[in-house]
This record gives sequence, C-alpha cells and structure tokens, in this order.
Amino acid sequence: MSLIPILVLAQMAANAPAAAAPFTMPPKAAEVTGEIEQVMLSPLLREPFSCVEHPLGQLAYAGDALGTDCMVLGGITAQSGFARSFKTDGKTNEDWYGWHATLLAPCDGTVVGLLDKTEVNVPGTFGKPPAAMLQFRRDDGIIIVYAHVTNVQVKPGDRVTAGQPVAQVGNNGFSRAPHTHVGAWRERDGIPLQIRWDLRAMAKLQSQAN
Repeated sequence: MSLIPILVLAQMAANAPAAAAPFTMPPKAAEVTGEIEQVMLSPLLREPFSCVEHPLGQLAYAGDALGTDCMVLGGITAQSGFARSFKTDGKTNEDWYGWHATLLAPCDGTVVGLLDKTEVNVPGTFGKPPAAMLQFRRDDGIIIVYAHVTNVQVKPGDRVTAGQPVAQVGNNGFSRAPHTHVGAWRERDGIPLQIRWDLRAMAKLQSQAN
C-alpha cells in the first residue's frame, strides 16, 4: 500500500477557515532524544484495517510526528480473496471499502477540538489543508487526533468512551483517498507518541461486527 499524504500541519494555521467550534492547532512536536514512548489506543474501526507509520523525524508537528494513516481492508471471504483497499478501480470514494466507515473513539476522555470541512476530494487528487479533524484528551493529558474525518457525531466538551461512534472516514484536506490519520502527543510537553492498538479490544470489536 502506498504512503498516504498526511495533515501537513505546518500549513494549517495560514489556511484554516473560521471554525464553528473551538480548535487549537497542534504545536510543533518536541524533540525525541531518548526511547520513543508509546500509547495504547482502542481501535478506530470495527473492520479490519492496515496502517502506514510515519517514522521519527519525518514530520515536525504534534499529531503528525509518529502518526499513522489507516485504511479499511476488504475483499476477503472465508474461502477466497485477498486484502485490498477498494473494490474495483478506486476512482470514486464509494469504491473504497473504508468510505464512510464508522470511526470509534480511541479512549475514554473528552472531545477538545473539532475542525469541520465540507469539501470532498476525488480519489487520486490532493485537496488543500487543513483536513477535518477531531481531537480527544485523555484524563492523563494525552491528546489524540483523527484527521480527514466526516459526519462528526460529537462536539467539544462531550465525554466519550472507547469504542463509541464519533465520526466517519472521509477524504478531505491533504489526502488522495479515504483514510484516517491518527496522531498522539503529551499535552504538557509536546512529546509525540508512537501508537499501538489494543488487540484485545480489536478482537472484541471484530467479533461484534461479525
């Protein structure tokens, strides 16, 4: 699977339209000089998905740095098939398995930011940053961002629980296919965090989906 372009947060402050709800652009990520810290998140989707990681130093801003771009996989039956991102040629958003898939809250916490965007990209064509974004804060001060989202079902100030539906997979901002960028950082010092998925929670979600 090819690398999906990410948020390009450095350009957002200059290009961001006025938001209907409060939103604070992520800061520049602090330098990671020691061991990379990790955060365990509840899976963002019920469906099987695959992610492309952003290595240390590739991206400068919190939410981008050490983030991951996730796409729903389909095309597999009990007897045959192989994992793929779209059903035929991928030329329309509706052809992608992930298009408008339900996104689930990554943690128990509070919605602290929402940046909405009505534009929809044609697959294969980049849109302009910023992406539509949804930010969550855990009670321990970890911030998690979902980007390129659509049809958001929560608002700033709402409490959410891990696994709760919060939005849908979209294709907007600096993106060329339906997917969700996930990033995390520690609010008090801007340290970016490597994301790990809770595989026990994933098993439970996928059993419910089946």
